[in-house]
Amino acid sequence: MTRRQRRFSLIGAALGVLALAVALVLGALKDSIVFFNSPTEVVEKHVKPGTRIRIGGLVKEGSVSRGEGLAVRFEVTDGKGTVSVAYQGLLPDLFREGQGVVAEGALDSAGTFRADSVLAKHDETYMPKDVAYALKKQGHWKDEKKLGAAPGGSTQ
Repeated sequence: MTRRQRRFSLIGAALGVLALAVALVLGALKDSIVFFNSPTEVVEKHVKPGTRIRIGGLVKEGSVSRGEGLAVRFEVTDGKGTVSVAYQGLLPDLFREGQGVVAEGALDSAGTFRADSVLAKHDETYMPKDVAYALKKQGHWKDEKKLGAAPGGSTQ
């Protein structure tokens, strides 16, 4: 084998290993790349208990109940599906029923989402683009002017 052939075979092998590494990383992260899952997606995907995810949608009207100390339970909905959320801690000042929310945590074996953190929209005209896009897709977004770019950069 000539020097040139060895060099090309070494470069080819290096590119093959690099392609394999990229494929493995993307395969492992395919479900983690999403910023959040809607309640409907959580139900449809049959997320296993203990799997860490983010869930986003609207706080369902009449669903907020406060327990002892800082315990609070509420439901997150996208208009089609609903997921019960349990959270222990301080809620954002702007957290209230009918407003957009994104919670991070895991489902327990009973199907309740145990949140570690809860994020609420920061003013009366803003909703995270992904939450607004998912609500629009479900037919529950009414104000087209406030909808930003859809995930992927295009407006829909």
